[in-house]
Amino acid sequence: MGEGQTLQLGEIWEAGGFMMWPLGFALGIGILIILWKLVDLTTNGLNNKKVLAENDELVAQGRLADALAVCDESKAPAARVLKGGLSRYEEGTDRATQAIENAGAIEVAGLEKGLVWLATLSNVAPLLGFLGTVIGMIMAFQAIEIAGEVEATLVAGGIKVALITTAAGLTIAIPINIFHNYFVTKIDRLVIDMEESAQRLIDALHEREARSAASG
Repeated sequence: MGEGQTLQLGEIWEAGGFMMWPLGFALGIGILIILWKLVDLTTNGLNNKKVLAENDELVAQGRLADALAVCDESKAPAARVLKGGLSRYEEGTDRATQAIENAGAIEVAGLEKGLVWLATLSNVAPLLGFLGTVIGMIMAFQAIEIAGEVEATLVAGGIKVALITTAAGLTIAIPINIFHNYFVTKIDRLVIDMEESAQRLIDALHEREARSAASG
């Protein structure tokens, strides 16, 4: 970024008035959350892919104890979900299914952590910008009231504040909202993968239970 661009941004910040501070704070928090969720979901996605592939193969072979050992060694959300069922498979399919559902609800809540803040910021940033708009218009009318006449130079400052804060609020909210929707979609994919693998595990437990009942 050149010196002229830096100066221009500084002038815009100053012209926006004190409402630029809460807008800047919202932007900073949004960036931190976005970076955190990018790393978090990417890491969990890679870990999930690995443990699901290993687990599905072991479950298909009937090696449930080995599948449980794989889940014990993994830090992936899917491992904790499947572990709930694998650790209870000797207690019956119903207990295993309930354990999977409980673990799944906890892991989904963990994956969605931070998204409520992004949603809040995407709603609050435009409102802060509109508040700056109102303040700018108040400043413009106050200048007219004091001067007793309407001149472009009198209202220009207030209108400038109004336009800058509105633009800043929308500029912050739009990318935050895009990332929020991206993260929601990514989490949905992770959840679907976990549900499909969990269903395969439950089916395998049903077959195992049926064979035990038939042989008994």
